[in-house]
Amino acid sequence: MSSKDPYSGDILAGHSRNARPTYPKIPAEPGLVVEVKATGYVGAVVGFERTYDGDFLRLEDRRGAQHLFKMREGAFLLEGKTVTLTRYVPKQEPQRSNSGSRRVANVQAKVAAPSRIWVEGIHDAAIVEKVWGHDLRVEGVVVEYLEGLDNLPERLAEFQPGVGRRVGVLADHLVAGSKETRLVQGVGEHVLVTGHPYIDIWAAVKPERLGIRAWPEVPRGEDWKTGICRRLGWSDPKEGWHRVYNAVNSFRDLDATLIGAVERLVDFVTTPEISKSDLL
Repeated sequence: MSSKDPYSGDILAGHSRNARPTYPKIPAEPGLVVEVKATGYVGAVVGFERTYDGDFLRLEDRRGAQHLFKMREGAFLLEGKTVTLTRYVPKQEPQRSNSGSRRVANVQAKVAAPSRIWVEGIHDAAIVEKVWGHDLRVEGVVVEYLEGLDNLPERLAEFQPGVGRRVGVLADHLVAGSKETRLVQGVGEHVLVTGHPYIDIWAAVKPERLGIRAWPEVPRGEDWKTGICRRLGWSDPKEGWHRVYNAVNSFRDLDATLIGAVERLVDFVTTPEISKSDLL
């Protein structure tokens, strides 16, 4: 005979009546309407509170009254089914830089790369820095200004562009037949010139961002910035620049021609395998 007693121990162990029920776990997203199983209270999720006694769910009923309920297992009904509500953690979208690219957290500027981006003036440099500064620091690209496109041939002769030592140039008023277009011809395969059609980078800022319907027309021969300020009632170009600069916070504040031009330059000076023909 076996010495094992078939009736020893808990004869109900493992029986389905002793199994602890499990319920679907549902994140309590704000606005989710649930019923408290014990009381029949129905409300929408509006928040959470954590106390020494555990996590509590704040529900608001159709009259606007709010009440707290402890977040116990299987304590709520969702569409008639028993559920366990868990704390809702919203998905964090990747942070974006002013240019719309993914922001790199805790980035430290790289040692300056050999390649450069040149712009015509200090206002151009300031706007490029404000919108694309994060991207350029990640890549280690320095932006320098030429103090006028007339200086481009001399600066290129000094810089000596070559393989791994490229120059991207952002030009104003880059339209067929303009002086600027003639100045940038024949710059070589290691130099890319892009630009926008406006006479000054101010005009590449969307006018509605400054509260105006359109940029005024200034006759040829009149200083453009002075003429703009006179027609808009700004005291002088210093005030005008202050207004323009403060109106720019991201790429969304700029005309598409300027955005495309700068993006092509950034690609050209940071991606060696990209050729000029790919970007023009």
